[in-house]
Amino acid sequence: MFPIIEKTVLNPSVVKIKLDAPLIAKKVLPGQFIIFRIDEYGERVPLTVADYDREAGTITLIFQIVGHTTERLAALNAGDSILDLVGPLGVATEIPEGVESVCVVGGGVGCAIAYPQAKHLHSLGLEVDTIVGFRNKDIVILEDEFRACSDNLYLCTDDGSYGTKGFVTNVLQQQLEQGKKYDVVIAIGPVPMMKFVCKTTEPFGVKTIVSLNPIMVDGTGMCGGCRVTVGGKTKYACVDGPDFDGHQVDFDELMRRNGTYKRQEQECNLFRKEVQ
Repeated sequence: MFPIIEKTVLNPSVVKIKLDAPLIAKKVLPGQFIIFRIDEYGERVPLTVADYDREAGTITLIFQIVGHTTERLAALNAGDSILDLVGPLGVATEIPEGVESVCVVGGGVGCAIAYPQAKHLHSLGLEVDTIVGFRNKDIVILEDEFRACSDNLYLCTDDGSYGTKGFVTNVLQQQLEQGKKYDVVIAIGPVPMMKFVCKTTEPFGVKTIVSLNPIMVDGTGMCGGCRVTVGGKTKYACVDGPDFDGHQVDFDELMRRNGTYKRQEQECNLFRKEVQ
């Protein structure tokens, strides 16, 4: 069992929990993920580790309430426990040698995954610019945390209710056109956002790393559910990723595969509403 040490509601649909998991906290690195199961009847759900404290033996998870399992997880409080926590899984983010300037781009709840990247790179003494985007002011998360680990923070909202009006790609395009030199861009968020970040950086020849979120079941490479096409070859996000060269990813195929169970998910959500 893995006890919940702290719980914080970041906005109406996003929750942060801190879990006692010393063995995972001892080894996890930015970019890696865990798979949790609330109880013996629960489904296995992957979540990227948002933060960790090796001394305290804790890891932090930030998740969006999107289905039955995340609803159940959000209903737990400090003092409650979950049954299974497996990890760290996946390959930690690899930054090429000689990198001095990095731009971390996060979108929506993907900012929970972008944050440990920015924090880690800043701790290494690199110059870190961070661009984060949200639909509106009400769902902004981790602003103070990003400011603490960014040389420059650019915050965007789709509707202009906070920060700069527009998308993260608008700000990134502007920075690149003004001559800002980034050795690497790391983009984490909705698949369409990552796709267009890559389209923005490609003409400038900036290496771009993306963290992919395909459908995943076992997390060990056996089920094949998380396969993605990268550079014309089949890769498995759980063991080969989740980070990949964004300019080599077939994003259109990824979006099609991620929608495989859309109808079943809608039917399940409708059923739950009817029985509540």
